[in-house]
Amino acid sequence: MDRDNVPTTPKASFRKFLEHLSGAGKAIGVLTSGGDAQGMNAAVRAVVRMGIYVGAKVYFIYEFLRNLHTVFHHGCTSLHWEETRQVSFLFQGGTIIGSARCKAFRTREGRLSAACNLVQRGITNLCVIGGDGSLTGANIFREEWSGLLEELARNGLSPRPCALPSCPPLGPPSPSHAPPVNCHRSVRGVPRLTAETPRGLSEASAEVAVWALGTDSRPLPAFLHPLTQSTSPSFCTIVKNRARKKRLNIIIVAEGAIDNQNKPITSEQIKELVVKQLGYDTRVTILGHVQRGGTPSAFDRILASRMGVEAVVALLQATPETPACVVSLSGNQAVRLPLMECVQTTQDVQKAMDERRFKDAVQLRGRSFEDNLNIYKRLASKMPDSQIPKSSHNVGIINVGAPAAGMNAAVRSAVRVGISNGHKMFAIYDGFEGFARGQIKEIGWSDVGGWTGQGGSILGTKRTLPGKHLEQIAAQMHKHSLNALLIVGGFEAYLGLLELSAAREQHEELCVPVVMVPATVSNNVPGSDFSIGADTALNTITDTCDRIKQSASGTKRRVFIIETMGGFCGYLANMGALAAGADAAYIFEEPFDIRDLQSNVEHLTQKMKTTIQRGLVLRNESCNENYTTDFIYQLYSEEGRGVFDCRKNVLGHMQQGGAPSPFDRNFGTKISARAMQWISTKLKEARGTGKRFVTDESICVLGISKRNFLFQPVAELKKETDFEHRIPREQWWLKLRPLMKILAKYKASFEVSDLGQLEHVPSHGYGEPAAI
Repeated sequence: MDRDNVPTTPKASFRKFLEHLSGAGKAIGVLTSGGDAQGMNAAVRAVVRMGIYVGAKVYFIYEFLRNLHTVFHHGCTSLHWEETRQVSFLFQGGTIIGSARCKAFRTREGRLSAACNLVQRGITNLCVIGGDGSLTGANIFREEWSGLLEELARNGLSPRPCALPSCPPLGPPSPSHAPPVNCHRSVRGVPRLTAETPRGLSEASAEVAVWALGTDSRPLPAFLHPLTQSTSPSFCTIVKNRARKKRLNIIIVAEGAIDNQNKPITSEQIKELVVKQLGYDTRVTILGHVQRGGTPSAFDRILASRMGVEAVVALLQATPETPACVVSLSGNQAVRLPLMECVQTTQDVQKAMDERRFKDAVQLRGRSFEDNLNIYKRLASKMPDSQIPKSSHNVGIINVGAPAAGMNAAVRSAVRVGISNGHKMFAIYDGFEGFARGQIKEIGWSDVGGWTGQGGSILGTKRTLPGKHLEQIAAQMHKHSLNALLIVGGFEAYLGLLELSAAREQHEELCVPVVMVPATVSNNVPGSDFSIGADTALNTITDTCDRIKQSASGTKRRVFIIETMGGFCGYLANMGALAAGADAAYIFEEPFDIRDLQSNVEHLTQKMKTTIQRGLVLRNESCNENYTTDFIYQLYSEEGRGVFDCRKNVLGHMQQGGAPSPFDRNFGTKISARAMQWISTKLKEARGTGKRFVTDESICVLGISKRNFLFQPVAELKKETDFEHRIPREQWWLKLRPLMKILAKYKASFEVSDLGQLEHVPSHGYGEPAAI
């Protein structure tokens, strides 16, 4: 593929951009409300910088509910770009502008005072960063706005014409509704208990997607396992059976856990039950505010930045007739959801809980929550053999390509879902080479226990393609009577899938259902917007950039050049730059030359003289064969002489190592479970017919496309692939590239058509990251 035909970011004139999104004459108040959450600062930063970028005035409202209705002169400050330049702004947890709850704002008098203060400052729009309470409060404030202005006029205050056309609360919401980062902290915290409990039972109270911890935990979230006189014995039996196999067991109790009579289930009750019934040494640990503290993950920073920019655009596009909205994320797309419908959904969940309609409550929580719950139930404990349907089918699972964190979670999920569907599961070791040599072994339920949190590939993985070993692989398929294959891997797995598809005419043993689950840090598999392992690599890059920037906290005017992995795919470099607050990111998909490099150096030089003291530049390893990391380092060093000095760092294979992030654990678990369900469905359809699978639809890549999981025939994906550079011809994340430039103060353009539009809340609940 010619470099001139490489897909690039959207191009449009900066002037046209400003014409459509001018903030002239508008003022935006940004505030954080309710409980603090990691990522809030990234959202604040994005709102401020985007607001200033389009020419609007932006105000911090400190300690929101405490100051919005009281002394406004001390609680509100007009901002400049420089005030969001602190090194710690992005990776600092909590919220630097403070967050508070105030009873006075729940009264009309308090809201009247708030309206008066907003009008006096000329603030025409509010951007509220918070959770359920913020949704409700903003909705009430919006509904009363006209009446509040009329009352102010009757009182002789004669406010200027002012409107709050959107008043949208946006994410990341309060901690109880920020699954990625909240799960991130909890999953890291719980395993640390194992070193302190030699043989006993540890219990942690937390709101968390507990199945990211794998089989080492037993969750008791709200309305999932109601403990009554009739259910307590069965609960104790489960714990006792698990204790026979493990020296340590962990029970996780959600903060709001209740029984089927709506009575609270506490950690102390669980401890008392286990000690009394089983006599096990038991300890209680409450995670509490540990879940809110610490550095936000890369996912949350990117999510917050996207939502912050989207919120500003929504405010600028809104009219007085536009309904208030909530900015959310569905799949990889930003969406705007009607505020009132979201509030109603939240209230409906609570009502269903109060009325003990727990199934309805689960459905109202959203499709993702329901799917996670169902998958957890399936993976947590094996059904009695008498209840498992016998399928007489054998399914092989193999890892192919470079290792990626989360592969083991995917294998564990596939094995257990396959066994629960009645299949015999066979592990294929060391990729296609091991397949050809017959390194195949049946794998059982307990064999994959504890795999979720382990990095790398326990099955072993190689980059070798099957082409040279097709006869041997077909022979092994026949020998072990394999009726289906699940391949977990990256671009080599994709190429292998194509070779297996082409070889079906010569080898009928390959005419079985075959599905691939993408797993690679490069995130370059056609047919999927996300790959297992990319989030862990992104977190490694972000954490490293944070530490590198902190290492220079006592040094002024220094620029760091960081090289990331990814082959020709610039996903890690671009998204890492967005998460770490970089000043530039060089990627293959957006060709650059010496003039672009010179322009970036001049831009950094100017910023060093006026606003910032440290700079960060990321470079994808294969972005250009001539403009290497050493070349860029030397160029920046020379051109910045006298203004700043440079350091360089090549991250290398550390991006592939380490324990998988909660996102990758969950994603691997969820997507693999779906893949096995697809295989089971295909095999069930062909049962007793002797059907040979030769159609394109029987050999697929399972991935996320926009908002949905899709099975796409590998034959159809060929036309969407740039095989020379091992990347998809179209990549969704390129549309986010202007965000990094805008937030770094470049004059970049942004296509409004790429942003979310107002949508109604779907029947399965409001927007959520499909990958979680």
